[in-house]
Amino acid sequence: MEKENIVELKNISVAFDGEQVLDGLNLEIKDKEFITLLGPSGCGKTTTLRLIAGFLEPDSGDVLFGGEKINGVPSYKRQVNTIFQRYALFPHLNVYENIAFGLRVKKRPEKEIKEKVAEMLRLVNLAGLEKRHIDTLSGGQQQRVAIARAIANHPKVLLLDEPLAALDLKLRKDMQKELKKIQQQLGITFIFVTHDQEEALTMSDRVVVMDGGKIQQVGSPQDIYNEPQNAFVADFIGESNIVDGNMLRDYFVEFSGQKFDCLDKGFAENELVDVVVRPEDVDIVAPEKGMLKGQVTSVAFLGVHYEIIVDIGGFKWMIQTTDEHFVGDNVGLYIEPDAIHIMKKSRYSGLYGDYSSYSEEMDEMNEMAEEAAK
Repeated sequence: MEKENIVELKNISVAFDGEQVLDGLNLEIKDKEFITLLGPSGCGKTTTLRLIAGFLEPDSGDVLFGGEKINGVPSYKRQVNTIFQRYALFPHLNVYENIAFGLRVKKRPEKEIKEKVAEMLRLVNLAGLEKRHIDTLSGGQQQRVAIARAIANHPKVLLLDEPLAALDLKLRKDMQKELKKIQQQLGITFIFVTHDQEEALTMSDRVVVMDGGKIQQVGSPQDIYNEPQNAFVADFIGESNIVDGNMLRDYFVEFSGQKFDCLDKGFAENELVDVVVRPEDVDIVAPEKGMLKGQVTSVAFLGVHYEIIVDIGGFKWMIQTTDEHFVGDNVGLYIEPDAIHIMKKSRYSGLYGDYSSYSEEMDEMNEMAEEAAK
């Protein structure tokens, strides 16, 4: 059964000091889903969160909650709670009192507060730490207290503004799993803001990719990764080789001077397009077996695989492979039809997808390493 929309943003525009921050934004958020707003700094994702929280009003457009318009409704009257990057815990209160704070504000009976705090402590794996003071806790433990406090009142929607940014990598990965588990157990809608692509792909039911105050694409993590709608999305979500192409006809495209079978259709004959090929979807083969031929210009070993830059007619491709190759090797590239994804030209065309600068950075780093070793 189709879930109902819990939050709807309709034609939202916001400007600060004459600069457009959100531009005609439309978004539907389903009940009980984990949705992530993803994009670079300044793309409008935190502004979108603040509109839903009631910390900010749109210049034009409507915010709906459960189908009811809530423009002008103050934040404390919305069934929404927010967790910020800085957890804003009360240092003079212990763990128990931090979690109980919102319940006390709502004048809940003491017995109910005690039961609810105990339940929250179990949920975030902090049982036994209720008497601890906030400044004696690790970053990860403080994060858990902030989550427990935010969900103790059982809001319908929890807003999370880069809440894992301050944690180290291992702790972040642990907390990603923890947050997803908590969200599924509670059945609360989570609206999560991050600029970290991996975080968005790992945790979300749907991802909203934003840039320049506009939504570039909304979809499941798999859709966003495998079927990006423009060069910005393709580049922002993982690594991508993005080359100019010509869609000769349905299922047949020309790029890098060669013709390829592909799985895409619905473009005009001879339409100029952007072609995306993910680095992990390319096989390096002997030159005579390659559909494209080039020379290896840099090699980096990343533990699981090598990142290899291959110069093909002046355009630098990135290939990720477990096979070792060496700078100066002449190689062929073999690309299956399902590894080729065709996108319409956009204002982002020509801005991404060539690893020339990456190759130069690698060369500089290698030279510095050699100097240091002398």
